[in-house]
Amino acid sequence: MNKQVQLEIEAAVFRRLISHLQQHTEAQNIDLMILADFCRNCLAKWYVAAATEQGIGMDYEVARELVYGMPYSEWKDNFQTEATAEQLAIYAKKQDIKQGS
Repeated sequence: MNKQVQLEIEAAVFRRLISHLQQHTEAQNIDLMILADFCRNCLAKWYVAAATEQGIGMDYEVARELVYGMPYSEWKDNFQTEATAEQLAIYAKKQDIKQGS
């Protein structure tokens, strides 16, 4: 596989991941952070970083809208639930382990 084909396949996979996350609003960011150590906001930050590496300025809110498929405030109002105490405890424990505590 040549580099261009690989790049096109990777781009298609990324678009599919974004579409999948947009369709599965029940998957909360805290759940993604606990299970996979990344969330939709991380993807938006990576989007901004990749754009910056290419010399393209990109606003974080614009990147979040691309990832969420709508303004973040709208997604938050419609789909985000409050993280439970259990979720927060699991996430905190995971962060402690990552930091070697």
